[in-house]
Amino acid sequence: MPTGLGLSGSRGTVSAPPFGGGRTGPWALVSPGTWKMPVPLFLLSLALGRSPMVLSLEKLMGPQDTARCSPGLSCHLWDGDVLCLPGSIVSAPGPVLVPTRLQTELVLRCHQETDCDLCVRVAIHLAVHGHWEEPKDEDKLGIAADPELEEPRNAFLQAQVVLSFQAYPTARCVLLEVQVRAALARPGQSVGSVVFDCFEAALGAEVRLWSYTQPRYQKELNLTQQLPDCKGLEVRDSIQSCWALPWLSVSADGDDVHLVLDVSEEQHFGLSLYWNHVQGPTKPWWHSNLTGPQNITLNHTDLFPCLCIQVWPLEPDSVRTSLCPFREDPRAQGNLWRAARLRLLPPRGWQLNAPCSLLAEATLCWQAPGGGPCQSLVPPLSRTNVTVNKTLELPLLNAHPNLCVQQVSSWEKLQLQECLWADSLGALKDDMLLVETRGPQDNRSLCALEPSGCTPLLSRASTRAAHLGEQLLQDLQSGQCLQLWEDDLRALWACPMDKYVHQRWALVWLACLLLASVLFLLFLFKKDHVKAAAKGRAALLLYSAEDSGFERLVGALASALCQLPLRVVVDLWSRRELSAQGPLAWFHAQRYQTLQDGGVVVLLFSPGAVALCHEWLQDGAAASAPQGPHDAFAASLSCVLPDFLQGRAPGRYVGAYFDGLLHSEAVPALFRSVPVFSLPSQLPDFLGTLQRPGSPRPGRLRERAKQVSRVLQPSLDQLLQAPGAPGAPGYPGDCTRDGT
Repeated sequence: MPTGLGLSGSRGTVSAPPFGGGRTGPWALVSPGTWKMPVPLFLLSLALGRSPMVLSLEKLMGPQDTARCSPGLSCHLWDGDVLCLPGSIVSAPGPVLVPTRLQTELVLRCHQETDCDLCVRVAIHLAVHGHWEEPKDEDKLGIAADPELEEPRNAFLQAQVVLSFQAYPTARCVLLEVQVRAALARPGQSVGSVVFDCFEAALGAEVRLWSYTQPRYQKELNLTQQLPDCKGLEVRDSIQSCWALPWLSVSADGDDVHLVLDVSEEQHFGLSLYWNHVQGPTKPWWHSNLTGPQNITLNHTDLFPCLCIQVWPLEPDSVRTSLCPFREDPRAQGNLWRAARLRLLPPRGWQLNAPCSLLAEATLCWQAPGGGPCQSLVPPLSRTNVTVNKTLELPLLNAHPNLCVQQVSSWEKLQLQECLWADSLGALKDDMLLVETRGPQDNRSLCALEPSGCTPLLSRASTRAAHLGEQLLQDLQSGQCLQLWEDDLRALWACPMDKYVHQRWALVWLACLLLASVLFLLFLFKKDHVKAAAKGRAALLLYSAEDSGFERLVGALASALCQLPLRVVVDLWSRRELSAQGPLAWFHAQRYQTLQDGGVVVLLFSPGAVALCHEWLQDGAAASAPQGPHDAFAASLSCVLPDFLQGRAPGRYVGAYFDGLLHSEAVPALFRSVPVFSLPSQLPDFLGTLQRPGSPRPGRLRERAKQVSRVLQPSLDQLLQAPGAPGAPGYPGDCTRDGT
């Protein structure tokens, strides 16, 4: 069993009663559109807090196959099976009978009262395909028709319908002859149905059905179904293979979930936990051969809606029973959304990765620089449910760094956001997005997307777009704007705003630069003013939120640095903004502001942070356990790593780690392109790197380092002495995975 998954087991007494109480009506005939995967319908009742449900099935005595028709039809079942040879499609010589729909019903075929097998009853609905030949011209003129030409209308329409059945390792084909009086047949109308009893199949098997005529006049019908197991039906006393089946119950106890197996002493059985995907094959998670009875505990963090349990006795050809009891569990829904990851794939593809199917909506949005909500753009992406783990294409003409994909969950309205091509196109631009609406007779209207809404270009509103409306319209007409998307009714344009900012503020900037130069020279001659000049430099602290002890240590460092001429930014002090904007949007805004102000980004390495960095460097995205809603470090890796890979990190980033928590060799080599310091032993050098040019003398710097060390050391000692300290087995930030 993999370590770290929160799964444990123990031998013990079963306290929960076995499933089997309650009763409903017989299984009804179900069409393919409403019953493609029937297992969840039965197992839904096995979810936590719900009473189990069983279905009682009709019993057929004897092994003989039979067929019966609806009124108006006559049918005959050929003796023995036939070859399954559909052949190619041929043209119908006139009206013919063809199958139009398949329906199924589960029954029991019994040799004795307690010796039964599961059997699939199939109903084939038939209709008339083709038309009668039109009368010739002489018939239309009143010439007497040949009486023999009228004879087919008084005869019978006959069809040979093949019904093919496959369920590993069984494959059968039967032939049904069906006929109806031609006078009762109307082209395109249903004439009735024929019911076949029945195809035997194993419990829990996947069955496939096909139906076509010989000769074949149209494409064959097909139907795939997953049959229920012993728990889904009231068959424990009728099917002998269910007698020795291990019976499983699920119960909740606080944050833990208990799987209790009602198995006789020393009976051997297999237990498997797996993720059941709607798209693609199942994904095994854990499997073991055990001896009953057992009481197995799952941690609440391991729960997902598609987590299913399968159990079976270790005997040849044994029946397996499966259930997926966490489909509606709120904790499982929350774990699923926190594990979801939004990926952008070049050139304009995107993908939502999650362990299970996820009900979410996707929109394309425009993220303006300086933070704020991402404004939805509809079109080009409609708010529809997204298929997970499938690459989707963005219908865009050109890329732009301000375009983002936003994923909104139906569970508590959480959202993911990823901006397009942020690494290749750089930071967010101060561009104006224009929305063009096209009407009849080449009429069109333009509005600019702003935080207050879409402002018409030639309006009298007191916004930047309204003031620059005529200039923006001229830019659009002269081809200076970039077209992002268009269809017959709408288009999106991105117009640069740099030149307007430069034109309006050129003199102001020149005056500010001159004034700043004078002030800087004055500060150089006045030592008392040096501190005031350096106080404005910003330091953005990024760390991996592993536990409360490490967060207290980071908080102590941030508080100590605030006493120096530094402006410290850390997510611990911005939780409200972080929750409102999301970790990625918050980090983008803070990084942009920090670097614009000439500040520095400080990467605080810990065992958990190093593990996240290794996973990103190996896989291109974090694949470990889901991060918390306030983990800015995990969200920032998509922007931090490209700066190091492309050589933009020196002068903008500084690394640090704490004595006793990490060795210098543990820091990934990629991040050693910038200074990396050990704290508090290298505090003087660390503080000197954070200062602007013209920092205090070495003696003054060592004095400040002592002040920071006195504040930092108690929190570091408390973390190192706490049970489960970093480096010990089981520590959340341990770099090892799965016990290796």
